[in-house]
Amino acid sequence: MVNEKDFIAKLMHPETRETAFAQLVRDYQKPLYYHVRNIVLNHDDADDVIQNTFIKVFRHLPNFKGDSKLFSWIYRIATNEAIDFISAKAKRNGISNGEYLEKEIEKLPADIYFEGDEIALKLQKAITKLPEKQQLVFKMKYFEELKYEEMSEILGTSVGALKASYHHAVKKIEEFLLTH
Repeated sequence: MVNEKDFIAKLMHPETRETAFAQLVRDYQKPLYYHVRNIVLNHDDADDVIQNTFIKVFRHLPNFKGDSKLFSWIYRIATNEAIDFISAKAKRNGISNGEYLEKEIEKLPADIYFEGDEIALKLQKAITKLPEKQQLVFKMKYFEELKYEEMSEILGTSVGALKASYHHAVKKIEEFLLTH
């Protein structure tokens, strides 16, 4: 595998951009899908968000300064796209983001792509009760096993604040699971 600096150079060069971008899509499509799916919950919606993410990445490649890792930059775009997607859907339905996600949770058992059992569904319900930032932090740490440093780059939040958010999220989820 080419190092990141060389890969970015290929992404920026007009003659190698398309080939490098195709490689980027192959490398990031699956992990980004799971990241976005954890946020939007619905398979088809996740596919739409991923497509929009890659379009934005391609359009904004010339603006990538290399201040963060390529991984972090792409995940930040995907995260923002997923949050914007939820906000737009919720607004169209005249409800809050949390209410929208609660409705999506109710549809999960019928989703052929949802591989969870009753406990997984209960966990998802508990997560939707969290504030948005705690949801993101919990999902990124628990499901994706991202390091706090990676999450810090993606979310633009300090490691200490992320650790606190995760701690609070875990406590709230434990409380929910014990009382429901």
